[in-house]
Amino acid sequence: MNSRLFGVGAALCVLALVGAAPAPAAPAPPRGLPLGAAGLAETRTTRTLHPGVTLTRIVRGADAPAMAWTVELAIPGGAGSPDPDAPPAALKDEASADALLAALRAKGFDARSERVTTPATADYAGGTLGWRVRVGAFPGESAATAERTRLRAAGYTGSAWYTGWDGDAGDRGPWRLDVLTIDPRAFRGALRATYGPDLENRETTSALAAADRATAGVNAGFFVLDPRAGAPGDPAGVGVYGGRLLSEAVGGRPGLVVHDSGRGTGVTRLTWSGSVGTGRTALPLDGVDRVPGLIRNCGGTADDLPTARPLHDTTCTDPDELVAFTEEFGKETPKGDGAEAVLDRRGTVVAVRTPRGGALPAGGRSVQATGGYAARLTALARVGRPLRIRSGLEDGRGRPVVPSRTTSVLNGGPELVRDGRPHVTVATDGMVQPGNPSFYYGWAHKRNPRTFAGTDAAGRTVLVTADGRGTGSLGLSIPESAAVAAALGLRDAMNLDGGGSTTMVVDGQVINDPSDATGERPVGDALLVLPTRN
Repeated sequence: MNSRLFGVGAALCVLALVGAAPAPAAPAPPRGLPLGAAGLAETRTTRTLHPGVTLTRIVRGADAPAMAWTVELAIPGGAGSPDPDAPPAALKDEASADALLAALRAKGFDARSERVTTPATADYAGGTLGWRVRVGAFPGESAATAERTRLRAAGYTGSAWYTGWDGDAGDRGPWRLDVLTIDPRAFRGALRATYGPDLENRETTSALAAADRATAGVNAGFFVLDPRAGAPGDPAGVGVYGGRLLSEAVGGRPGLVVHDSGRGTGVTRLTWSGSVGTGRTALPLDGVDRVPGLIRNCGGTADDLPTARPLHDTTCTDPDELVAFTEEFGKETPKGDGAEAVLDRRGTVVAVRTPRGGALPAGGRSVQATGGYAARLTALARVGRPLRIRSGLEDGRGRPVVPSRTTSVLNGGPELVRDGRPHVTVATDGMVQPGNPSFYYGWAHKRNPRTFAGTDAAGRTVLVTADGRGTGSLGLSIPESAAVAAALGLRDAMNLDGGGSTTMVVDGQVINDPSDATGERPVGDALLVLPTRN
């Protein structure tokens, strides 16, 4: 048992679904999680962190035998590929896979080609994603790595891969999940999102939790990681903190809406619009608190390239933008070509600077313009005169969303559960990428660490992390995440950032096993459970 998770003197109850007698105080639920083969051993261990907050560790298939390692090859485009010059990918058409297979076998490698099919979701037909090529079956990672080295020497690229991460329904585990449940009927603390000292830098979930003296917390939304995609740490989607809208929505994607009280948590699809103007003249804004011209996860305006629709882990571009900034962004606004109107706390223009970038006055804001909008902003903004910035959210029905100062909204996607049933929206939210099946294969079809959140029929907020990318916990595919969320009783749920970002902190300690080789990953924001509402 993990000593970081369960302290001395904590009130514990262990729920054993198979293979052990349940604790009298908490009888086992009628069925286990819908993961792997039927009849797997599953235990649930729960303790109360403080009134209205419980933590449950779920382990399923702990006695599972080890599975094989293999080497998964990158497949070059071939004659049957829509783009023969396309870079190597994990999945290709059958002809390309067969060509690689023949070449490998001719050089003495134990290669095989496998068709990959994926289940349908609420907005995606599923079916055949493509073909993958693998070499060998090995009892351990070191043997697979040695074979990968031999393949590289022969001119091939690939990665050592544990077959338990494939997502096969009959696998026997193991899986390890941690579940925080916040019951507003007894909760007297605060459920609150935080981005740390500023938006443009990253901090670990544990550092964010420590700064606010949180009882518990999880990593939250997607964020910019690569400086070429914007400011690292900046939310890659909607961000509302303490009622302040500090990052625009990725068009129509879901947001997790929470309140300090823990009541009224929900999953809501959101859109954003904004403008800057003086009286009768107004110009449309493109975003809030992000580097102009770079739209991470896309879903922006009609002139963005390659698309105005959400496209996950893609950075769309637009050379002509207007972006509003708050002092929460960082010490300085982004530097670059264009113009910037600087406003004081009353909304009066105090400077128009070219090029753009620099510090803001206390309580001040600014608007940056690039490309063709630079001259238009310069003509509009006059020093000593007011400049009005409007920025707001709307829900899926076009109704304004006006957060209170006790409201947080976090980005994510896809939806996982709607009205108590799995409802996975991978196509709507940009995880299905035409012409790039390898992205869906790696991001959604395969098992990865996951963080997701939602609310149950009793109005409780539920935060879940599932470890992955290890042999001690296989992780979850996106469809498996939805099935697990529904099995945990969630009425509505959505996916948050996962992979190496997945982290849960309790009482100042990271209690899960983050998958990055360097340890806990610095993230953009976190959702914290605070002991008080001060």
